[in-house]
Amino acid sequence: MKTKLGILLTTALLVLSLSAADVKPYPLKNCLVSGNELGSMGKPITKIYDSQEIKFCCKPCIKKFEANQAKYLGKLPK
Repeated sequence: MKTKLGILLTTALLVLSLSAADVKPYPLKNCLVSGNELGSMGKPITKIYDSQEIKFCCKPCIKKFEANQAKYLGKLPK
């Protein structure tokens, strides 16, 4: 429980420390990992990685993304 709370607080502080101008918006209407339409599995989950907003359709996709970020970030349009 302490670990989850610590991660949550750290993530919140990092997100707050970034200004909106520093974060590139997510350009797709689908999950970067599964390809599912965002919103098709409930409210999309938004995370920031290296100043890039990423949206996921579900929690399992976050785990897959974090295991191989380079693979998925390469799918983003330049």
